[in-house]
Amino acid sequence: MSKKKDNNGEEEIKDKDINQQETQELSVEEQLKKELIQEKDKFLRLFAEFENYKKRTSRERIELFKTANEDLMTVLLPILDDFERALNEIKKARYEDDEDDELLKGVELINSKLRNTLAQKGLSVINVEVGDVFNVELHEAITQIPAPSEDLIGKIIDVLEQGYRLGEKVIRYPRVVIGQ
Repeated sequence: MSKKKDNNGEEEIKDKDINQQETQELSVEEQLKKELIQEKDKFLRLFAEFENYKKRTSRERIELFKTANEDLMTVLLPILDDFERALNEIKKARYEDDEDDELLKGVELINSKLRNTLAQKGLSVINVEVGDVFNVELHEAITQIPAPSEDLIGKIIDVLEQGYRLGEKVIRYPRVVIGQ
């Protein structure tokens, strides 16, 4: 602070010095405000990052629970196929021999219970019909044969194995024969 004597001999503080003091005080105040804003911003970003982390881990945990049985389900798929084949053979033999329906009812009951239990755990059948348009992303083409009619060219002629989803994830694509 510099002092100056005026004509009356009194000392007075220069206006510049007063302004400098005020600006220094304001700049300190402004610096603190700026630091506070920066810290708030850091806090908000950290909080948002933590919230995103919680949401992501929650989604991953839910997805893990949904697909935790994927290996087991994949192993059970051939058994479901065998049940389907057995039912078809029993139905075919029943029509030929006209035997008692007890064997058919028993196998259908076991098949139904197994399918319902697996459905409760998230397994669902991918519906594919003969005549559907072949889609590379949804079907697995085993072979191509000449189409029996013009309208079946590029379409599914036969379904060899059903496809299955576990939740939203495809664990086996339907295996189909398409017309050429």
